[in-house]
Amino acid sequence: MLLTITTTHQPATDLGYLLHKNPARLQSVDIAYGQAHVFYPEATAERCTAALLLDIDPIALVRNHRGPTGEGFALEQYVNDRPYAASSFLSTALAKAFNTAMNGTCKDRPELPDVSLPLEATVAALPATSTEQLRRLFAPLGYEIEVEEHPLDPTVPQWGASRYHTLRLRHSALRLRDLLSHLYVLIPVLDRGDKHYWISQDEAEKLLRRGAEWLPQHPDREFITRRYLRFAEFVNPTLKRLLALDAEASDDASEPLAELTAISDATGTAAAETAAKQNLHDLRLDRVAEEIKGIGATWVLDLGCGEGKLVRRLLKNPKIEHILAMDVSWRELERAQQRLHVAEMPPRQRERLTLTQGSLLYHDPRLAGYDAAAVVEVIEHLDESRLAAFEEVVFARARPGAVLVTTPNADYNQRYETLAAGDFRHHDHRFEWTRAQFTTWAEGVAERHGYRVRLEPLGPAEAEVGAPSQLAVFEVG
Repeated sequence: MLLTITTTHQPATDLGYLLHKNPARLQSVDIAYGQAHVFYPEATAERCTAALLLDIDPIALVRNHRGPTGEGFALEQYVNDRPYAASSFLSTALAKAFNTAMNGTCKDRPELPDVSLPLEATVAALPATSTEQLRRLFAPLGYEIEVEEHPLDPTVPQWGASRYHTLRLRHSALRLRDLLSHLYVLIPVLDRGDKHYWISQDEAEKLLRRGAEWLPQHPDREFITRRYLRFAEFVNPTLKRLLALDAEASDDASEPLAELTAISDATGTAAAETAAKQNLHDLRLDRVAEEIKGIGATWVLDLGCGEGKLVRRLLKNPKIEHILAMDVSWRELERAQQRLHVAEMPPRQRERLTLTQGSLLYHDPRLAGYDAAAVVEVIEHLDESRLAAFEEVVFARARPGAVLVTTPNADYNQRYETLAAGDFRHHDHRFEWTRAQFTTWAEGVAERHGYRVRLEPLGPAEAEVGAPSQLAVFEVG
């Protein structure tokens, strides 16, 4: 089993500090039924790669009854993939060899664990039922994914592909401990459910500890939990705790305008007083719904619909014939169904709405043919390196008549007393753009895809920093 982690962060050798492993020498740790070796195939200021190699003793596995059950034929105890294919052994090695990094501590450089790095991870011989299964698990976490399928036997091509894949994950800005926690949880999920140790309540606690920051929002949360815990009796209690964590997650949608210090020099007009009492997210949604009504759209996309707050507003517009509301999170779609009372809708109203799961980073033919698309507070949750894919999906492929995009205005962040310089408004934001940056991006998109665009502030504006949020309205030229 082999895992490599590479960074081009400058200096790249900071990876050695984070992993608490010296790039200049080989280091080994004992694990169950073998050893894990850590070494660095390359370690320069420009690029550094750490490798974790597992050397598993197959005879020890059989003697300790941690190999396959042996049912079917006697040689299965000795002829199997357990020493070679990534499995729970690799997760155990990660936790033991890189425990300091997984816990987010670095004695010599305490600031490093919170730095987002460009990272690439490669796992050789990872078992999976399909490449799509790998994408389902890793794509929602923001990775660029490259999968190499391996033939069952290169000398007999008619036998087809095996279940083994080489997986390469790339992320432009990610904390190392997040990458390690993703691998720690998801590698055993892809295994055959044949963990090499007894599954107890402790495993549920490990899952909650390692997945607390990302698993509650993952669209395949239930599948991951059940496979990780091997359908044990504490699966359902663990799922309930994950849902509780999801419900507690902070949301910038609750940010009240009345708390913004910019109100201090508001004009004092009735409109400004009304805006100050509004919730900033409500203001965004009301403006987008108003714009869609003004366009006269009858078929509308709500991309990144969340729990359906914009959908509720759109359904009040009788001229809208159909709304397709899409989100990557199955949990958010469940909330939308509940909060919109979809099950209790009259049949005619129900026919106007489709709630569906999907990603804005992959072409989806269902998105074609719509008059307008709303993308409200979504793009900042994508890695900037993935915006080209978003642009291709929405503007080049789906190509609605109008696209409405809102995003925070980073110029305004200095007016938030609780934000330190450089902080984002929400822990899941990958970037926040100034007015100039948003204008440059929007005008570039419009020029590349034959749209005209206009931009406007959202919320009370100041001369120096603008408004708290910003809207771009793209219309086919």
